Amino acid sequence: MQPGSLVRWTYRVALPPEASSDAALDALIADAGTQQRDAGWEIRSRANANPGFQRNLERFTQFLTLVGLTALLVGGVGVANAVRRFVEAKKLDFATMKAVGATGGRVVAIHLTEVMLVAVLGTAIGLVLGAAAPFALGAALATVLPVPFEPTLAPGELGVAALYGLLTALVFAILPLGRAHDVPVSALFRDQIEPDARRPRAIYIVICLLALAGLVGVALAFAYDRRIALIYMAVMTGIFLLLRGVSWGLMALARQLPRPKTPSLRMALANSYRPGALTPSLVLSLGLGVALLSALAFIDTSLTRQLTQALPEKAPSYFFLDIPNADAQRFDAVLQEERPGATLARVPMMRGRIVSINGVRAEDIKASEQSAWVLDGDRGITYAETIPEGSKLAEGNWWPAGYSGEPLVSFDAQNAAGIGLKIGDTLTVNVLGRNITARVANLRAVEWRSLGINFVMLFSPNTFAGAPHTNLATITPAAGAAANAAGGTDAALLRRLAIEFPSVTTVRVKDALEAINTIVGQLATAIRGASGLAIAASLLVLGGALAAGQRARLYDAMILKTLGATRRFILSSYALEYAAIGLVSALFGVVAGALAGWGVVTQVMKIEFVSDPTGALLAATAAVGVTVLFGLAGTLKILSKAPASHLRNL
Repeated sequence: MQPGSLVRWTYRVALPPEASSDAALDALIADAGTQQRDAGWEIRSRANANPGFQRNLERFTQFLTLVGLTALLVGGVGVANAVRRFVEAKKLDFATMKAVGATGGRVVAIHLTEVMLVAVLGTAIGLVLGAAAPFALGAALATVLPVPFEPTLAPGELGVAALYGLLTALVFAILPLGRAHDVPVSALFRDQIEPDARRPRAIYIVICLLALAGLVGVALAFAYDRRIALIYMAVMTGIFLLLRGVSWGLMALARQLPRPKTPSLRMALANSYRPGALTPSLVLSLGLGVALLSALAFIDTSLTRQLTQALPEKAPSYFFLDIPNADAQRFDAVLQEERPGATLARVPMMRGRIVSINGVRAEDIKASEQSAWVLDGDRGITYAETIPEGSKLAEGNWWPAGYSGEPLVSFDAQNAAGIGLKIGDTLTVNVLGRNITARVANLRAVEWRSLGINFVMLFSPNTFAGAPHTNLATITPAAGAAANAAGGTDAALLRRLAIEFPSVTTVRVKDALEAINTIVGQLATAIRGASGLAIAASLLVLGGALAAGQRARLYDAMILKTLGATRRFILSSYALEYAAIGLVSALFGVVAGALAGWGVVTQVMKIEFVSDPTGALLAATAAVGVTVLFGLAGTLKILSKAPASHLRNL
């Protein structure tokens, strides 16, 4: 140890059992920070052992929150479509029961009970599958997971899941069923061709709102991040209302368009706005589904890019820390002897802690989440005559060669913005126990991903004239040369350095990158898996979006077939109708999903938004394709049978 050496003291504190709770831990940290404000301590606990990586884990957990909410909302759309189809099929039963004296309330109660019994059965099946999934996945992914995984039953979480399922079923079932309460018997019989626009009674609207409030309350109460859950639900509510406007606008536009000469086109256009048209339900189901999937896809891409940001194709082989200044020349000679042709970079290095900015204490500065680390503890600092490689001037002017005026500092532009630092501001740094104040002369754009030598703070050389310091060095293989030879050659280099320069710390970059890439790759795989699960569930639900309207299509198809329409004509008309509505819905969904994803990524997760629409377009294409195929498959099945058997039951 000598003046300028990099020395860090680490204390580990084990609290007694009676004072080891999270609250006691937080109180100890707060007390230490209050009593020793100038100590420059960096305090970590079991809750934030690695703050940088912890932030990415928190973002991943936020993403899982969004996946859960997406599945919940899309599942609700599926329930609504299923109940609507159930109501369509039961209209004759409703009319018959009311015709023989049953009250509207009893009709609704009987069929709501039936729906909820089915919901209970479906929820029970889901609980069994959900409880078994961790055991199956734990066994299948045992070699992939970075930590030991011990699956267990979680009764509390299963209870919450059951509550989600039943509340979702009630929210999306009560209004379609409640509509049958006051509809007269005659309207129920002719509703197929002249739908009744009557709204459900207030009691059913109140029940729906109460159930919805309960569902939102449960979702917020058990969400990992309540803020992101609330924002996501608010955004999706806005998209839901906009989709209503889109469906009305689409129908109004279709009414004003000129009639095509092609019969199939003319029929497709008329179907989009006629009484009982599928446009409102299809736009809502498909548009909301695509918006959810698109938002998830954009968030997925941005989060994955954050975790797997491209590392340089050519990175230094080694970092060497704490090289004594007196031995720097000899150290260079040894490296050039051991690695001929390699590029050696070496800079002076000290440690300093930001004490204040413009006289404001560092502890009192409100920094952004991404830049708070700059004010937390000591940082590596250096000085230089010229702009270092990997940086470029973003704002201000560089100091001239041989500068001897007041101390100047160059700051990383991105982090300067995060802590509110501008050109001309003063920055006080504590180095070797002395407070040194420098004026910000310029801001630099730093390419941190190059893994070269770069610093947040870079001072003019006169600032530390004569101050003791050590050196930091890197060595990069020559272009075209093999990476540092493996085995004995690496071992020989490390042995020689350890013997001749015992105070130097050597960091092998390849080992660090491999360890990081392994963990990051596993997180990225988990993100893809979560997205894939949500998308698969969504496609299954959206695939049934047209099933709710199959009874209406059955009526049309049988009449058209009886009048002489060919199977090809009917299918082409329906395909054009579905495709047109689907494309409009998908376009709106992708745009709305992109805006929602941007808001969540930039305003909540605080990371860079990646505007790559590939995932969103694939999800939208799959959703539209599956929906249209399911709809046409149902129509084709109808057309394969003789009209007589169906017309008797219409």
